[in-house]
Amino acid sequence: MRIPPLYRSPAWQRLLAGMAIGGCISWIIFLYIFGALQEENTKLIQKQKEDIKDLRQDIKIWQDEYKALNKKNIELLKIQEISVRITNWEKYGLDAYSVFEVEDAMKEDISMMKAKDLETVFKSRDLIKKVIENREVRINDKRYRLEVKEMVIYTTLSIRIQLQLEN
Repeated sequence: MRIPPLYRSPAWQRLLAGMAIGGCISWIIFLYIFGALQEENTKLIQKQKEDIKDLRQDIKIWQDEYKALNKKNIELLKIQEISVRITNWEKYGLDAYSVFEVEDAMKEDISMMKAKDLETVFKSRDLIKKVIENREVRINDKRYRLEVKEMVIYTTLSIRIQLQLEN
């Protein structure tokens, strides 16, 4: 079998040459477009890597500042409320109103500690204790001494007091 002698015909030669040249040109255009897109994507990825690196550094800076501020705020916490409770008032058969008056008087005596920072209150805890214990209270014509059993110092200064009948 023989291949027909079409290679001598100029129409077929032009067709094959045009297909070859068109294939080469389309391949070059494809490579150019693909390369341009790849270059854009590479630049975008590089920019995103830099942004991520910067944002991680910013996050680290913010976290360090946040920790420092929290530490500073904890150091500067203030007393916002004072709570005084007498725990053994039932033992002496006292009425609730008299106990309330004594608790209120104690709050007034140590009200100077309100809005002070925790460190100052902690340093003056002995003074608070002496202010309360050196006070003599009269309830129903009987004299009582106060004794501090528990003192908790945080944003609320919480004090538990016991009454002792004075002889």
